[in-house]
Amino acid sequence: MCTAVHPKDTGHLLTDVRLSRRILEDSQGRERTEDEQRLLDGMREGSHVPGLLDDDPSPLLAVAQLYAREIPDLVGPEGHDLLQVLWCPFEVHGADRTIDVVLKWRRSADVGAVLTPQPEPPVAGRAECVPTMCVTHPEQVVEHEYLGLLDEELQEEIDEWEEGLLDEEEEDEVESLSSASYATYEEYAEAMAVAQAAEPEEINYMSDLSIAPGWKVGGFASWHLTDPAPVDCGVCGAAMPPLLTVDMWECDGASRSWLPIEDRDSGHAPHATNPTDVYLGRGLMRVHTCPTDPAHPHRLSFQ
Repeated sequence: MCTAVHPKDTGHLLTDVRLSRRILEDSQGRERTEDEQRLLDGMREGSHVPGLLDDDPSPLLAVAQLYAREIPDLVGPEGHDLLQVLWCPFEVHGADRTIDVVLKWRRSADVGAVLTPQPEPPVAGRAECVPTMCVTHPEQVVEHEYLGLLDEELQEEIDEWEEGLLDEEEEDEVESLSSASYATYEEYAEAMAVAQAAEPEEINYMSDLSIAPGWKVGGFASWHLTDPAPVDCGVCGAAMPPLLTVDMWECDGASRSWLPIEDRDSGHAPHATNPTDVYLGRGLMRVHTCPTDPAHPHRLSFQ
């Protein structure tokens, strides 16, 4: 339950959020019907639960349920193999006015009867705080440290490697054009224009090899909007790596290298690039936990 004092009756009804998403998904590629448009037009932010007081406890919103047997990087308190992530869907908590995330570590063997229906808050501060339900298909990938945190010599080597790849691509393109024969200068000019328009897909460390976009457990932290900042445990001072990253995109658009194989034929379809419809902070939120003792209070960082 969220016991913080904040407006809890004002915002977007969860039922409206989910209905609007179903309508938008069902009407993709066609014109919406009058009934669909009427329903969308009738969904407005406002005061929806007048009897709910600001200091009344309200159920948290279930966000993710992760099992250690499916995710090798999921490390919690000893003997706990199940992590449940919940949050209050209002970005109004604490001095930083952020979302309030709660981590519940459990032993899956001890879980008894499950509440049906699952308790939920009736209202969310923003629709983007409400995840669209989906099933996870965990895939383990290899990441490398954020470029700005590598030593300068290694950064220079990576820059040289990237420039070398571009030079090789340009040389191959020139050889291909020069080896072809053209009946007229106009044909040659047209071929050059086509080649320039079809620029080769560049491979670079940051987009393709370093840090995977999307929701993930473990891995490295990207600092693409700010300079790297330490995230240390407030109890013991240990550096806190990310436990969970919540990203607005599963694929950043700059590269297809991280896009799951089963989604590559779907291009930039919403269900592939943004299956959860979540947008927190400036688009990315990380939950950091203490490696010395996962029971120490977690911390959040945003990008």
